[in-house]
Amino acid sequence: MLQKLRLLILPILVLSWRELVRFSRQKSRWLSALGQGAAFWILMGAGLKGSFHFPGMTELTSMQYFFPGTLLLVILFSSLFSTFSVIDDRNEGFLQSVLVSPTPTTSIVLGKVLGGALLALLQAAFLLSAAPLAGYAFQFSTFFHLLFLLFIISCGMTSLGFAIAWRVESTQGFHAIMTLFFFPLWILSGALFPLAGASTWLRRIMEWNPMSYQLSAIQTALSAPISSNASSFSSHDTSGLALGVTLLFTGCAIGAAILWTRRSLQ
Repeated sequence: MLQKLRLLILPILVLSWRELVRFSRQKSRWLSALGQGAAFWILMGAGLKGSFHFPGMTELTSMQYFFPGTLLLVILFSSLFSTFSVIDDRNEGFLQSVLVSPTPTTSIVLGKVLGGALLALLQAAFLLSAAPLAGYAFQFSTFFHLLFLLFIISCGMTSLGFAIAWRVESTQGFHAIMTLFFFPLWILSGALFPLAGASTWLRRIMEWNPMSYQLSAIQTALSAPISSNASSFSSHDTSGLALGVTLLFTGCAIGAAILWTRRSLQ
C-alpha cells in the first residue's frame, strides 16, 4: 500500500517541481509574468476612469472594479500558458519517456496541473499584493483565503488547458483556441462590464459562464461592493453559489483531464 502511494505521489512532486524549475530558468518569462497583469490593470483602470459609469456602482472606482477581473485574467493566461509545456514535452520526446514508465496516468496529469497552478498562483499573488493600492483593505487571513481561492481556480484552468494541449499538435493551434474561446469567456465574465448592464442574450451567456462565478467568488473574497453584478444571480446566495460553482468546475476539469488522457492512451 505504501509503495503504491509513493508511486502515485512522487511523480506528482517531481513533475510539478520540473515546471517550477523550467520557469525559473526562463528569465524572459519573469518580466511578463510579474508585469503583465499590473500593466493591464493600471492601463484599464486609468484609461476608463472618465467613462466609468455603471448603475449601482457610484461608490466604486474603475481601479477597484477592474482589479478582480485582472486577477482572473492573470490566472487564466498563466494557467493556459503553462500547459504549452505539454506540447513541448511531446515534441521533445520527454512525454513519451514518461508514458512508457510505470508512472500512473493520474500522477502525470496531476503533476503537470499542480506545477502550472503554482506558477499561476505565484503570478496572481504578485498582483494581489497591490490590492491596497486599488482601495481594498483586508487582513492577512483574507489574503490567504484569496490565495486558496485563486489556487482552486488555477487548478481548474490548468486542467482544462492540459486536456486541450494533450490533443492539440502545435502551440499555434493552442493560441487559436485561447483567442477564439477563452478570452471571450473572460470578457463575458463581468470583468469588463457588469452583468446587469448587458443585453438580454449576453446576460444569458454570462449566467452560464463558469468564469462569471469565479469572478464573483474573487469579488466576494475581496469584499468588493459590486452589487449590480452580484444581484444578477437570481435569489441564490451569491457567495455560496459562486464558490460552489468554482469548486464544481475545478473538480470536473481535473476529472475530465484524467479521463481524456487515459482514453487517448488506450
